[in-house]
Amino acid sequence: MRIGHFELEGGSKMIQVYTGNGKGKTTAALGLALRASGAGLKVYIAQFAKGRSCSEHKALKKLKNIKLEQFGSGSLVRYKPQQVDIQLACQGLKKIEKIIASKKYRVIILDEINIALKLRLVSLKDVLGMIKRTPANIELVLTGRYAPVQIIKIADLVSEINEIKHYYVRGIKARKGIEL
Repeated sequence: MRIGHFELEGGSKMIQVYTGNGKGKTTAALGLALRASGAGLKVYIAQFAKGRSCSEHKALKKLKNIKLEQFGSGSLVRYKPQQVDIQLACQGLKKIEKIIASKKYRVIILDEINIALKLRLVSLKDVLGMIKRTPANIELVLTGRYAPVQIIKIADLVSEINEIKHYYVRGIKARKGIEL
C-alpha cells in the first residue's frame, strides 16, 4: 500500500466510487486511467450500458497498457432495458471476474456499473461478491449514478458529482470531443 511517497509491503485493494447526477463521473475515472497508464500500470475499463464508440475510445487505443471493452447494446438513458442488455451486462460481469482473478491489471474501472445495478442488468449480490473477491493491490473503480448504499459503505473513496448547472437544459446537444 502506498502512503504519501512511501510504499508499504503487502498492499490492499482500494475501492473508489464516482456517483451523483452531475457530468464527469466517467471523465474522472478516465483521468485516473490516464494517470495510472502514465505510471506504467495496466488498466482495464469495462463499460456497462454503453455500446457506441466515442472520442475517448480513439485516444485510449493509442495507449498500450489500457484495454477497454463495452458490455451494452447502446445508451440506456432514455430506454427500457431489453433482454440483450441483461445478457451483455451478465457476460461482462463474468469476464471481469476472470480479469480480476488473473491479476493482470492494477486498475479496473467498472464504468456505469451503478446504472447496471439500478436497471437490474446485474445483481447487487454478484457485484458485492466480486468486490469481496478482488485481491490486494487492485484499484477497483465503480462509476454511475445511484451508487447503492452497500457499495458506498465498503468503498474507500466516494465522490459525489452533483449537477448545479448544465447547458443541455438550454437545448445544447452533446458535442464531439466534449461529450462524445
